[in-house]
Parts: sequence; C-alpha cells; structure tokens
Amino acid sequence: MPQTLRHGLAPLLPFLSIFVLGLLLLSLSRLGLSLWQADAVGAAGGWAPVLVHGVRVDVAAMCMWLGIAAAAYLLLPVSLARRPQVAIVFAVWLALALAIPVALEAATPAFMAEYGLRPNRLFIEYLAYPREVSSMLAKGHLLTGLATVLVTLAAAWFAYRLARRLLARHPHHPGTGAVRALGAVVVMLACTLGIRSTLGHRPMNPAMLAFSTDATVNTLPLNSFYSLAFAIRDELRHDPGARIYDTTTPDEAVADALRGISAAWPGATVVEDASTPLLLRRYPVHHGPPRNLVIVLEESLGARFVGSLGGLPLTPRFDSLATRGWAFDQLYATGTRSVRGIEAVVSGYPPTPSVAVVKRPRAQQDFFTLATLLRRHGYDTAFHYGGESHFDNMRGFFLGNGFERIIERKDHAAPRFAGSWGVSDDDLFAEAHADFERLHAAGTPFFGFVFTSSNHDPFEFPDDSIELYDAPKATRNNAAKYADHALGGFFDRAMSSDYWADTVFLVVADHDSRVLGQSLVPVDNFRIPGLILGAGIEPRRDTRLVSQIDLAPTLLSLLGIDDATPLLGRDLNRDDPTAHGRAPMQYDANFGWLEDDGTLVVLQPGQAPRAFVHRPGRPLVASGAPSAEAQRLATLHALWGTVAYERGWHRLPEGP
Repeated sequence: MPQTLRHGLAPLLPFLSIFVLGLLLLSLSRLGLSLWQADAVGAAGGWAPVLVHGVRVDVAAMCMWLGIAAAAYLLLPVSLARRPQVAIVFAVWLALALAIPVALEAATPAFMAEYGLRPNRLFIEYLAYPREVSSMLAKGHLLTGLATVLVTLAAAWFAYRLARRLLARHPHHPGTGAVRALGAVVVMLACTLGIRSTLGHRPMNPAMLAFSTDATVNTLPLNSFYSLAFAIRDELRHDPGARIYDTTTPDEAVADALRGISAAWPGATVVEDASTPLLLRRYPVHHGPPRNLVIVLEESLGARFVGSLGGLPLTPRFDSLATRGWAFDQLYATGTRSVRGIEAVVSGYPPTPSVAVVKRPRAQQDFFTLATLLRRHGYDTAFHYGGESHFDNMRGFFLGNGFERIIERKDHAAPRFAGSWGVSDDDLFAEAHADFERLHAAGTPFFGFVFTSSNHDPFEFPDDSIELYDAPKATRNNAAKYADHALGGFFDRAMSSDYWADTVFLVVADHDSRVLGQSLVPVDNFRIPGLILGAGIEPRRDTRLVSQIDLAPTLLSLLGIDDATPLLGRDLNRDDPTAHGRAPMQYDANFGWLEDDGTLVVLQPGQAPRAFVHRPGRPLVASGAPSAEAQRLATLHALWGTVAYERGWHRLPEGP
C-alpha cells in the first residue's frame, strides 16, 4: 500500500478494526445458531442464504454504528481530535459498537428457545418492566444472564483498550479541511451503501431476506441488533399495520365486504349506524333474568399441557370440568402474547402485526370491551390480577374501557404466596371468589375478569401444593399443573356458592407457551383449551374450528344481551352446519388464516400470499398459491383490525 494512502487511512484504522472484529463475532454467532438449528437449515436448503446474506446484514449493522462516528472524527479539527478527552469519547463509542451487538447475540439463544425468533419488538416491550423482568431473570435464568453480562463486559473492555491504543498509535491526519471533508463524504457514501446493501429502489430489510417456510430459519440471516433496529424503527414511524400485506384496498371496501359476509351469518343482522360501518345485532339464546359473567384467562396454558386435548396429563381438574360444560377441541389463540389474548377475548378484536391495542393510544377510551357493554346494563365490572396491573398497560386500557375496579397485587393484604409476577393463583382466586359472593349477596350483576400469572417463567408457586410432575420444582410442566390445581379449587368453591346458579363461566388460555417457528405460522402452537360452564350450559364437546374472537359474541348470547356490537366473531350457539370455521393468527409479521378444511393462508410483508395444508401434529405442506376466495377472506380479515383501529370503528354506538 502506498505510504500516502496508508497515511491517509490511518485515522480510520480504529473504526475499521472494530468493523472487522464486529463482522467476525456476528458471523461466528450466526454460525453457532445455525449449527444449533442445523436440521431446519438443511431441510430449507438454507446454508448459503443464511451465511451469505448474513454477511450483508452484519455489514449493514456495523455501518449503522460506525459510519457517522467515523465521518465526524474525520471532520474534527486536528487540534481538537488529538485531545485525550476526544479520544476517550470515541473509544467509548467504539466499545459500545462492539459490546451491544455482542450482548444481543449472547441473549439470543434463550430468546430463540422461548419464541423461535431473534429478539424483536417483544424484547423491547419487556425492557419497560425492569422489576418483573429482573426478578424473572434472577430466579429463572441466572446463569444465562450472568454469562451475557460477562461476555458483554469482556467485549466492551477489549474494544475500549483496542480503540485507545489505535487512536494513540494513528493520530488524526493533519490534512486540509477539504481533504478531511472529502474523506467524510466517501465514508458516509460507503456506509449508506452498506446499510442499503442494494442499488434497488428499496433498501434491504428482513422481509427481503426471508426465503424459507420456517420462521426460525428466516431470522438466522439477520443479527439481533439489526432485528431490534427494525423493530424500533417501526415503533417510531407511522405504523402501517396490516397494510404491509395489501396497500391497494380502500378502508370502505374492506368494511363493505365484511358487512356482506357478516350478514350471512346465522342469528346476525347488520345494523345501520353512522359511527361505524360494521355493527351486528345477534339474537341471544338466553331470554331469562340477567346472568353474571366470569372469565378466567389462564396464562400460557396451551393445548399441549391439557390431557383432554391430547397433551400431557397435567390438568386433571380442567379435564374433569370439561365433562360438565361446553368444551372446545379446536380453539385457536390469535397470538403469542397475553395482550393478544386480552384483546381477542375481552374485546373480540382480531390480530394485527401492530402492537396489541391494549397498549395503543387510540384504544385507551371508547374502544369496545365486554365491560363497556355490560356496564351499560348495570353490571359491576372488575379486573382481578395477582400482579401489578400497569404491566402491558392493562390498567390504563381497562379503566378507560368499561372496567370500574381493578384488584391487583397491592390489594391482597396477606397472600399465602407471592412471586416475581404477583400473588399465587390460589390467592387470586380466593380474592375473586369473595368479591363475587359479596356482589351476589348485594343483588348486583357482575362481570369478573380473572387473569392468572403463576404459569409464567420463572414458574413460582407455593410449596407442597401439588405432586410434582418432574424435577426440579420450577418447571413449566409443574407450573401448569399448579395452575390447574388452583383452577380446580376455585370451581370447588364456586359450585357450592349461591352465585353458581346464575353465572356463566369461561375458562380459556391467553396463548400457548414457547411458540416456536418451525413454520411461517406454527399452527399447533396456537391451539388452546376453552370451556364454558355454569348456568344452563349443557355438557358437550365442540369439534368445530373456533377462534378466540368468537368467544365474546357467544358469551353475550348466553347472557341474553342483544345490543348491536362491532364484534366480528361468530355466535357459536348458532349451530349451523353450513357455517365454515376459520381462525386468524398473528405470528410476528406473518398473518395466518386457517379454514376448517385444513387450508392455511399465510400473508407475509413484501411477498405473495402462500397456501399450506395443515394437519394437527404434522408439518405444514406447501400447496402453492391460495385460491382467490381464501386469499380474499384472509386479506379482508387481516386488514380489518388496522382499519377499525385507525377509523375508530371498533366501538359501541352512542348510548346511555
């Protein structure tokens, strides 16, 4: 290399060194993750796409960190650039440029084992709750957390020492200002090209790199810093919602099409109202005195843990209750987070690729919930939770949308047991039962929404409450068994109470746990238990394909409520053999539309819709492009959540 060129590049050597070191460490991390998932990568023919595109992504990530810093360093006057304080500032930045990507890679295996994906928007959301998360990490992932901290500190220390040494050995070149400015421009242009990674109209993005029907494999070409950077970008800019699948269909056309579909449902009539184009009045099956409503939302209790659904023998109490009520064999969650379950069960709201509406600003008031409607009918409405209700903005969403009272962790004066996520399910149910008895004795109809939390990592529950299924105590299986034990104890008390005879109960999971991405939408991991029992409910096993969004209209029918609502789900009391089941599911950026013949339509951002054949317990089988009608239904229902949120259409009409 000519001496003048070497002399001119000397100020950039600290940045180039960290750049190369970052590429090496990120590539080694990707290789390790790929070897861990070697069977899936091999089955997808993905070694070349993962490793080659991975280099592109790593170059983009390091350019994000180093481009502006390197250009700024070149533009500094020589007298300022050679000051010790300036060297420290740039050395710290270079240390962060290596340490933060390394830290995220170190945290990736644990996150991927839980969610089947690299750290994404969920990772960011959890950072807003440091107390709960730190307690969970300390009690359930201590070694992993310590290893991540140690690896991060080691990377930061090494990068800082290297940067200080290089900055001292290769001081800022005393060239003219014009030469330094030209160098800065060249650096910025090179880094811009590195970030874009293409000369095409659109820069590189995660959707462009997806090549497999395995969602986990599709995340391997990324690195976790890049994945999080895109998640943060999406948070800061206007959220397109489900328009990432379709940018051409007008909002009114979506509403008109769904009106036509809904008008054909048994027992439903479209109501004309200026405030929302999709209001349905359903004719209830109950015509007697008002019934109370209790919904028990079970944390992370997927079908795999439920014996009566072919899962592990961990739920003898639920299985026994299922013989006494209306049990659903093919019920599917809409998502993989608790807030998805809440929006589906309490609001009847379909899933979108956006943040759940529980946390979105336009849904903090005048957004439909069962509590809003039942409060109009004189019901007491309360949310019972063992943890702190500020988590995931539940408190704000509920108080703004019909819930009068919230009973949470601080309201349990002397709980038997309290863990990272709140008081035990036993304590939660005891408090709720006492509240229901008090309301019933006062002659007040009530809606109680009970959300459990014991079946959550780090899986803490009272000692000696169950016979452990496996060892050690703090396992997912044992926590699921304890959750079932607490549920059974609640129903023992409820069945012997005065309020049992005039109350409808729903027990349903919010989502399954460990929803892994062996397919674009891992359908089997969305299957959950659901059971309606109580006043006037005849025992039955329902084998129809059912979604969480069908539960709210079904419950209103059982309560005898015939108000017009914006609920898109079906009243399952109307047993029409011509009505076809369907279940919408959101898995990260992918939307799945499952029909009762096993057809699964998958919508992905930036790609054509795809069709698969789903058979329970078997891998999805690709079947090419979906039929025009299946694609239309999937797209309309995917778009509706975004349209209804933005236009304020998921609300009750004005009333008393």
